[in-house]
Amino acid sequence: MKSYIGVDLGSTTTKAVLMDENMEILGRGITNSRSNYATAANVAKLEAMVGTRLTLCWRNLKSRVPELGDRLEEFLNRLELGFRLEQFLEQLDDLEQTCVRNVAGDRFAGTEKAVVEVIAAVLKGVREDAPPLYTPGAPRKSDFFRDIAGSLFMSHASDKAKQAGMSYDLLLNVYDKSIIEVENQPPSVEISDQFMRALDRVLGDMPGLDVATETVRNAVKDALAVEIEETYLVGTGYGRVTLPFSKEHIRSEILCHGLGAHMMYPGTRTVLDIGGQDTKGIQVDPVGIVENFQMNDRCAAGCGRYLGYIADEMNMGLHELGPMAMKAKRTARINSTCTVFAGAELRDRLALGEAREDILAGLHRAIVLRAMSILSRSGGVRDEFTFTGGVAKNEAAVKELKKLVQENYGDVTINIDPESIYTGALGAATFAFRAVQGNA
Repeated sequence: MKSYIGVDLGSTTTKAVLMDENMEILGRGITNSRSNYATAANVAKLEAMVGTRLTLCWRNLKSRVPELGDRLEEFLNRLELGFRLEQFLEQLDDLEQTCVRNVAGDRFAGTEKAVVEVIAAVLKGVREDAPPLYTPGAPRKSDFFRDIAGSLFMSHASDKAKQAGMSYDLLLNVYDKSIIEVENQPPSVEISDQFMRALDRVLGDMPGLDVATETVRNAVKDALAVEIEETYLVGTGYGRVTLPFSKEHIRSEILCHGLGAHMMYPGTRTVLDIGGQDTKGIQVDPVGIVENFQMNDRCAAGCGRYLGYIADEMNMGLHELGPMAMKAKRTARINSTCTVFAGAELRDRLALGEAREDILAGLHRAIVLRAMSILSRSGGVRDEFTFTGGVAKNEAAVKELKKLVQENYGDVTINIDPESIYTGALGAATFAFRAVQGNA
């Protein structure tokens, strides 16, 4: 099977989209961007391949195991969760081996064995805590290995360090050095093996499943055995110049976001993308070709990084900002959209007793006002308007955007796709398809 892949290397996350010869999206993948951009691109591609295998599994199970009926989606959800758990445990094994290698040198002054034993005990606790995170409906603050492993490691390391009379900071130093190495090395296990182990989990754990086990196993095996040819790949994004591709395989992020938005919503005429590092206002014609655009300057204000900075200042998770801002009773007027000065203003307002939710509502409004200024310079908002990027998942930002668009441009159709973070990668994959078809 031929495939066309787009990779969008952003400043915070790297995304990939894989489509087939019918331009149907089979898989999407995302990972945190790393110092090793080649690894980030490869991991995102691998994740898109995982999504593709799940799509092929869905097709086979739907046609060959009709007994699953309305439990097919539940079955696939459990299969993916089981696969993610297998992935996590494999990487945890790599992390332990890497930690052991890094516990060496004079700075441990002969305590290497003791440190290794404590780290083994910590990771044993992490290993035991992991399975419940990969059950249906279980909340996870992140899907990235580094975040999940780091959170669990720190909770166990604190207790184990005290019990052993050892420095907690020493354990964290070993972890910090090791996690970077683990993140920047390719997976050591075939995804087909992980899928089959996950399948065994599902078949053993899913209650009341009245199906022929061998039929299910064969359907999944056949989906995993489909040969997928990487026909053409196009890279884009903030870090595109560092991607390990030739110039012929690279497109600008402006072009990819414009075309990607058009592919999601063919009626798109204006695109706003708020990414981690920049904000883009783009005007496209009826076939998705960019007519005009504007970007923010090098300052991070008004971007995802700005929200990340605010989350750190308030000791909150990035995903918690939007829901808290939605609880505001009033919108605080924020005087500074500079990332540095906003932190100082935030602390001053908190010290004066202003409600956190009111301050956050004001911060979200300030971000969107900055984005509206960029849109104005690009040519304003035309019907239809498509909002993309990670910030498009922030309900407080969406609320402010809809309000300001209505106030300034009247009734305009606003499109927000649940998979909008993949818009640039989708545009890149479309360019890959067109390159082979001869009309890129």
